[in-house]
Amino acid sequence: MHSSRPLHLARGGTSVIVDTSTAGLPSILYWGPALGECPAAELAALASASVPQRVSGSIDTPARLTLIPQESYGWQGTPGFTGQRGGGFLTPAFQVTNLTAGENELTITANDDDAGLALNVQLTLTEAGLLRQRLAVTNTGANEYEVRSLLAFFPLPDTAQEVLDHTGRHLRERAPQRHNLTTGSYHRESRRGRPGADATVLVAAGERAFGFERGRVHAVHTAWSGNHQYIVEQTPSGDRFLACGELLLPQEMSLAPGATYAAPDAFGSWGDGLNELASRFHTEFRGRPEHPGRPRPVTLNTWEAVYFDHNLPTLKALADRAARAGIERYVLDDGWFSGRRDDTAGLGDWFIDETVWPDGLSPLIDHVRSLGMEFGLWFEPEMVNPDSKLARDHPEWIIQTRGRLPVAARQQQVLNLAIPEAYDYVLTCIDDVLRTNDIAYIKWDHNRDLLEAADATSGAAVVHSNVVAVYRLMTELKERHPRLEIESCASGGARVDMGILRHTDRIWTSDCIDPIERLVNQKHTGLLVPPELMGMHVGGPRSHSTGRTHALSFRAATAIFGHFGVEWDISNLTAEELGRLGSWIDLHKRWRDVLHTGTTLHADLPDPSMDLRGVVARDKRSALYGYSLTGSSASYPPGRITFPGLDPTTTYSITPAAFDYEDQGQSGLAWVETARNGAPLAMSGRLLGALGVQAPVLFPEQSVLIEVRAQTPELDHTP
Repeated sequence: MHSSRPLHLARGGTSVIVDTSTAGLPSILYWGPALGECPAAELAALASASVPQRVSGSIDTPARLTLIPQESYGWQGTPGFTGQRGGGFLTPAFQVTNLTAGENELTITANDDDAGLALNVQLTLTEAGLLRQRLAVTNTGANEYEVRSLLAFFPLPDTAQEVLDHTGRHLRERAPQRHNLTTGSYHRESRRGRPGADATVLVAAGERAFGFERGRVHAVHTAWSGNHQYIVEQTPSGDRFLACGELLLPQEMSLAPGATYAAPDAFGSWGDGLNELASRFHTEFRGRPEHPGRPRPVTLNTWEAVYFDHNLPTLKALADRAARAGIERYVLDDGWFSGRRDDTAGLGDWFIDETVWPDGLSPLIDHVRSLGMEFGLWFEPEMVNPDSKLARDHPEWIIQTRGRLPVAARQQQVLNLAIPEAYDYVLTCIDDVLRTNDIAYIKWDHNRDLLEAADATSGAAVVHSNVVAVYRLMTELKERHPRLEIESCASGGARVDMGILRHTDRIWTSDCIDPIERLVNQKHTGLLVPPELMGMHVGGPRSHSTGRTHALSFRAATAIFGHFGVEWDISNLTAEELGRLGSWIDLHKRWRDVLHTGTTLHADLPDPSMDLRGVVARDKRSALYGYSLTGSSASYPPGRITFPGLDPTTTYSITPAAFDYEDQGQSGLAWVETARNGAPLAMSGRLLGALGVQAPVLFPEQSVLIEVRAQTPELDHTP
């Protein structure tokens, strides 16, 4: 028998109180800010005070929101676990058989011998203060059992009144949307075989009108790169919760006797404002052993410079200009492999095209390396063109239903990497290219959703098995090539999650690099992903995806905070233009350590046309902020901007770091003029956070950068 006393887990500024006396599985009574020391008697009183009343017209024993709520104990909301055996309806009634608790972890084993099922639940508070739930179910019966769903549940406080999640499309991922939390259930599902361009990176619920700096808010994320689901629900009895997990297709998770289904890790974060909530995810990423430890190389990708027009002289000249500007990594994009003259053929034939590269890639790679840059190469390992040798030789390796190919997308289909021979073929092809060339980086693309994702022979659903295969393929390539880094791209930002980022070193945030679109995209991708893992590039003056034209200062000031790079044909730039780009690259390098280790913050400004974001160093002695005007300001001049995240007791000087904008005939700003005269204004972090300074008058679609430095003599992260 296990103890039925309430348990208090505490770590990373977070407390979780678990009532182990509830029928079935334990129940989370509290999840939020650290509570400090909680005596056993006080915890017992809390558990007693949390028992709901029986009311008229209800079941005799009121149902509780447990870790895996079950209909067998009276729960009538979304169930935590569903499945069937032999086609019959089966509602398990799990009973706890073992419970092991520590200061920050709780492991629960529960069985239903009649149903032939064993459940394992692990709650962990990470060092970052995230609540991780790790769930698994084992078939202990004598015949096959089909798991239909296994979801992690996170309770919400009564103050949660408003929901935030994301939608989107290609070129506009992670567009925020909000609605009131009302009685009923709100479901977000991805059935695309990957998260998708319309996917949400998390679902958050908080106090009404919560923002980045204000309002208690909780959120959950599923660390999985395939089909998934998120649920926000309020029951008629007043229970509020977030739930998340993998979305399993019919017959996709049929367990043989003794087999186990381990659900993807589910993570929960909270904060007083979205800045604090996001910082817990960022801290979690940075604490992983696989997190990149060296400065993120400034990267040039050749796609928007040459597209499929590969020739050695052009690409060498582009490399020369890149090195002159300060680029540190040069990535050759799509078009280098056999038969790939456009996007209709060649995918799957991962052999260097001798008609384009008669001497192989070595002449270009050697030239790039001689200039002091790393070399990277584009692959799309999970895809195949029907017009390819691979498809002609092995049509049975293509995901399909009863010999019928799914509707094509970008003239391509999807390989079933769960087939061992297909997996080995792709692994061998990529390994051979890496082994025979000095390649430090793969841009790993994934340019279509999965439709009718079935095995060609058995007809079984294969989304889950292919996600697992991709993770294994990335792991094996990195084991064979220890210095290899991988970027996850999926039609831009259609595969952004903690699952893929366990195996990759950055994500391509969106195929759209228009700074207007990127300001929103990067802000909301950053609710989960720290900036050093987000590809942020400077494009050409005219955006290829929106047609808008912007000054270099606006494009660069938007991209500078992340893993900085260039997606632009710089071969035709004048010496002056290349020099200006080089100055932005130099500025990024000076601030790179702060930007990629500090705390990312966004200000809640009253005018939606005004955007202020920044990164404060870990010791809070320096910070870089970007202020942008995306449309005409409501007032003229636009009013004040404030600077969140500074130490309130420290005195800072505030100076313009990049103020390249058009003069509209206005007078100078006092704080800008004094800084330019060598005597920057000094203000406390408290005043800068509460009152700030007058924002400069900008035209719409302009940006400036502002640096803040502690005035005390101690050395810090200041670049």
